[in-house]
Amino acid sequence: MKYSIEVDIINNSGYPLPVYETEGATCCDIRNILKQPYILEPDETYTFPTGLTVAIPVGYEIQVRSRSGLAAKEGIMVLNSPGIIDQDYRGELGVILHNT
Repeated sequence: MKYSIEVDIINNSGYPLPVYETEGATCCDIRNILKQPYILEPDETYTFPTGLTVAIPVGYEIQVRSRSGLAAKEGIMVLNSPGIIDQDYRGELGVILHNT
């Protein structure tokens, strides 16, 4: 069963909004908005800005999860996985990554 909800999004990223890339995808990929490459050193944690601000409807949340390939191949993962963004948060979304 498919259904939809309306989510207000402010996109200051310079990239298109995240979308489901394939029919079977359950998640969307988001991008960081850094202008220069960032090297995440071993045992370093950094919060990557996304340029996205959302108004999450009451009763919903957004979850940020590690990419399995990046975690398995490079040891890069979302530090507080899954990262939860509550319905009342109205700041810019950031993704906290850690290099294990």
